[in-house]
Amino acid sequence: MTEKPELKPWIAAIHAYVPGKSTGAGGRALIKLSANENPLGCSAQARAALAETGDPARYPDPDATALRAAIGALHGIDPARIVCGSGSGELLECAVQAYCGVGDEVVFSQFSFSLYPLLAHRVGATIVAAEDDDFVASVDQLLACVTERTRAVMLDNPNNPAGTYLGREELARLHAGLPGNVLLVVDQAYAEYVADGEGDGALELAAQHDNVLITRTFSKAYGLAAERIGWATGAPGLVDALNRLRGPFNVTAIGQRAGVAALEDQAFVTGSRDANNTERARFTAAIAALGNHGMRAVPSQANFVLVLFAGALDAASALAALAEAGYAVRHLPGQGLPDALRITIGTAEHMDDIAAVLKDQAERVSR
Repeated sequence: MTEKPELKPWIAAIHAYVPGKSTGAGGRALIKLSANENPLGCSAQARAALAETGDPARYPDPDATALRAAIGALHGIDPARIVCGSGSGELLECAVQAYCGVGDEVVFSQFSFSLYPLLAHRVGATIVAAEDDDFVASVDQLLACVTERTRAVMLDNPNNPAGTYLGREELARLHAGLPGNVLLVVDQAYAEYVADGEGDGALELAAQHDNVLITRTFSKAYGLAAERIGWATGAPGLVDALNRLRGPFNVTAIGQRAGVAALEDQAFVTGSRDANNTERARFTAAIAALGNHGMRAVPSQANFVLVLFAGALDAASALAALAEAGYAVRHLPGQGLPDALRITIGTAEHMDDIAAVLKDQAERVSR
């Protein structure tokens, strides 16, 4: 028998990340409300920066110096404590790779970003899923899962796919309960959608402690998902670890320019948040009105809503009906949520249409 390279068993066990769909049966294009993208696009300033011509023969700034300076200026962070990545996903991967390995444990709440178990499996670590409290991460359950083998606790805040949120006091309690050698990673991909005055205090924790890493992205509220721009901040040792592992030219020149321009237009970010929160409230109310049909919307602080189906209309049938109406949303059986759909908040027209389809289908199957 011819010999061939042998795949590591923990890599062979990985199931590839599944992105949100944008097409239906036969490849028909659908309105994509399955990936939590910004329906308003990006700011005019960012779009103008994307249109600028540069020299494609030259590598981008490997340190994203101007982008880190702009991020630091906005958030009051020393740019030396910031590292940029190809989306926040690259930086999350670097963090797990730097501090976790075979025999170690990575802890997160049971309904969390589906990338987390993949990152743990890539380094041969064991995943430990803590029970939640009605889709909210439970500090007590997370801490109860921590053992001498735990090397990282990962918290998406707001949570994906539920949109739930841990406030400042609970996050501080989680950190205080962790041993100093356990890395707390707070994934704030949806932080810009959280209402003013309701911050979780994660940036302050990262500024004060050696075991807190924060990641953020330009893919959501900033509307730059196509450019793959993310950033992280933490103690100098954490930033150094990520710089050792990230790609050497990981953020494109055009992405760096667009990121700087997007940061300068905070009015667009605020407008995106306000529009999202208005439509999210209206849609959540529409789902509440269908409670007699067994539907419930989990309270969300993000740009999506997790709708639960416990009546005659099941999630799979609702998914098919929405696809027939021209919409792609996210069904999550692979994450242990076969009776739920995660629906990105789109325009007012989109959300009214989706609510009407769900109401019509629920009434049909209940006759």
